[in-house]
Amino acid sequence: MTQPTDIQGEHLPTALSLAASGVPVLPLRAGKVPFGNCTACADNGCSGRPNMKTPGPCRCPGVCHAWAAATTDPAVIVSPPWAAAWRRAVCVGYHPGGAGLTVVDLDNADAIAWARTALPATRTVPTTRGEHWIYRGAMASRNAVRPGVDIKSNMAYARWLGPGTGVMAALPDAVRALAVKEPPTVRPAPAGVMPAGARDGECRHRTPAYLDRGIAMAEQRITEASSAVHATVYRTFLAVLSTHGRCGCLTDTHVARLFTAAQSKGETPRHCADAWTNARTTLGL
Repeated sequence: MTQPTDIQGEHLPTALSLAASGVPVLPLRAGKVPFGNCTACADNGCSGRPNMKTPGPCRCPGVCHAWAAATTDPAVIVSPPWAAAWRRAVCVGYHPGGAGLTVVDLDNADAIAWARTALPATRTVPTTRGEHWIYRGAMASRNAVRPGVDIKSNMAYARWLGPGTGVMAALPDAVRALAVKEPPTVRPAPAGVMPAGARDGECRHRTPAYLDRGIAMAEQRITEASSAVHATVYRTFLAVLSTHGRCGCLTDTHVARLFTAAQSKGETPRHCADAWTNARTTLGL
């Protein structure tokens, strides 16, 4: 195995220490951004994880898939594909969700003041312009949940700035609620008018991957809910129906996938059916 001293990377010892504690790491280049795709992976040509749309590691041996390249394997971290990256790295990045953590990135003094009144105290790490508040537990990531506040957890990376101070608290519902997107406002179609695209059962904006990706994201939103499951299921059904409910492209299989995800969180078939009916009624379907 290549030894750390052979790589000449000042950040490598930190990366190995974090990996040993179960925190997946990756090198970040100038600008605190991940390294770009290697030749083999350009334009998602690799056999790894095209588009990086689902949680989990990448099968590519390189370091070119941002958060999905993050690893705790020391053999990978010091391997030849990573060596050049560590020599050029300006800092160590990590995948919070992969470590079971969520980072609330507070970008300025106003955001910090808000957090001190709205969120439970937890471990804090000073940043260049603000603070990272780190909670125990993973969730969906989302940027700009409010002015100066980003959430970094699953499918995201954060810069390692040290262990911080304070006792790490469990991820609160107040943070999870920040990442819940409100469904778009949809005006019900006038009675007796069939929307464009519905006459022949074809969705005017569908591509082979569009609908499946939307259903997969809806399933993930439901299964990641740790509280307010009823509300999350209803809002997710509403979002799916607002996009595809008038097109005729939703099949029983798609609906069954959504119901299965909801039932995995404790919803009964009756609850699922009621939420689906209520969402259809809201949209005038």
